[in-house]
Amino acid sequence: MSSTVPTMESLECDWDCSQLFSTIQSVGPAGSGSASSERNQTHSNSGLDESNLKLSIIEERKRRRMMSNRESARRSRMRKQKHLENLRNLVNQLRIENRELTSRLRFLLYHCHRVRTDNDSLRSEYTVLRQKLSDMQQILVFKQLQQFSSTWPYNNVPVMSEQTPPPLII
Repeated sequence: MSSTVPTMESLECDWDCSQLFSTIQSVGPAGSGSASSERNQTHSNSGLDESNLKLSIIEERKRRRMMSNRESARRSRMRKQKHLENLRNLVNQLRIENRELTSRLRFLLYHCHRVRTDNDSLRSEYTVLRQKLSDMQQILVFKQLQQFSSTWPYNNVPVMSEQTPPPLII
């Protein structure tokens, strides 16, 4: 930071400094020489005091602004740190949830594979049993036909050629 002496126009303060300047400038070289030199010295001392006062006001404002900026930066760092901590917690929660979901998915995939294998096995067994049932039905029909033909009343009669069989009696 460069330390330059500000001009009167560039200084801004909450005090009304115009009265200070008017009293200092109204004091002139009147009277004896010793009083005149005393006034000049007072005028130069008050000018230094006024300039020191303005510099101290400016320095106080800079100091306050620096403190305010530091506090703002500290709050910003705290917010950032809190946000980062929240993100870390969220990452940990999501990792845990991901592990749980992956475990559940593996479990479901294993059982799905097992169910499909069982289903394929059952379909195969169904096909075999269905064929056995069909075979048994055919055997049963054949046996019933054999019994029926053995009990047929005209079984001993020679078969006539080109004749229609007699009607069944029910």
